[in-house]
Amino acid sequence: MAGASEDEMRRRLALLRTEHRDLDAAISALTEAGSQDQLQIARLKKRKLGLKDQIAALEDFLTPDITA
Repeated sequence: MAGASEDEMRRRLALLRTEHRDLDAAISALTEAGSQDQLQIARLKKRKLGLKDQIAALEDFLTPDITA
């Protein structure tokens, strides 16, 4: 994140959120279709968790820490 402008970080955050949403839809579709490929589902869930961590890190960086 060092060296990236706030606009670039916000664009990256939007892309990560979109990818996270898409993965959620893919996982739901596979589950509802009764997919037997549990390994693929597990990999998608792991990727989704990684995206969630990246999203949280960017949000923390972009949100000022104001103590009352």
